[in-house]
Amino acid sequence: MNQFPQHKARKRFGQNFLHDAGVIDHIIRSVAPREGDRMVEIGPGQGAITSGLLASGAQLDVVELDHDLHPILMGQFGFNERFRLHKGDALKFDFSQLAEDGRKLRVVGNLPYNISTPLMFHLLAQSHCIADMHFMLQKEVVQRLAATAGMNHYGRLGIMVQYHCAVEHLFDVGSGAFKPAPKVDSAIVRLTPHSTLPHPADDVKILENIVREAFNQRRKTLRNTLKPLLSAEQIEAEGLDPSIRPEQVDLAGFVRLANHLARQEHAAS
Repeated sequence: MNQFPQHKARKRFGQNFLHDAGVIDHIIRSVAPREGDRMVEIGPGQGAITSGLLASGAQLDVVELDHDLHPILMGQFGFNERFRLHKGDALKFDFSQLAEDGRKLRVVGNLPYNISTPLMFHLLAQSHCIADMHFMLQKEVVQRLAATAGMNHYGRLGIMVQYHCAVEHLFDVGSGAFKPAPKVDSAIVRLTPHSTLPHPADDVKILENIVREAFNQRRKTLRNTLKPLLSAEQIEAEGLDPSIRPEQVDLAGFVRLANHLARQEHAAS
């Protein structure tokens, strides 16, 4: 295994560096990078996954915020003409600029918990140029992403990510695979943007609003939680029982409710 230069993990960046060679290999095999792929790694850290991605022959762009890691990464990989380092914040980064030749991007990242959700939605806003995404996240976040109606972890995050992507919970990673070891387990998830949305909403903002309202008080019934937006009769008109709870409604059901509200708002305008 590569011996990386010493760098103290920074709490403010949410850094936990992956060091387990078996886990690293499992991640690379799951991503399956190929020669000619346009890979993007977010937060490469000390390069644990970076070397495996480059070994495939792929073109690799990495985005790293911690300026102390820049010379470490350049020292290890700067000689490789297929490696490019972008210094900055992934939350503000325009990923579409990396797909200038028309090839879609394949994104990989070990994401800090504090930015994982906004970063995923930042990427989904640019999903037209993304083929797939593989992320290391807290295990509970991956469970939320992959949960379907009726499951314990089902809620806003999973519904809105599944609206845009197919979600696969690939495997779990114990805390001992990192230095320093986090207090929670992690998991690897694959997100594949839909080429055609299975349940297209007339207005995604209205869908987001419906889902937010529904889960603000998730123990209440649809009739009560959606009262500011839709009547019980309107909920029934879309084939849903107003007396059920939000976690019993699948993505297609929420889209039907959102489209009903969109039609209503359009008629009133």
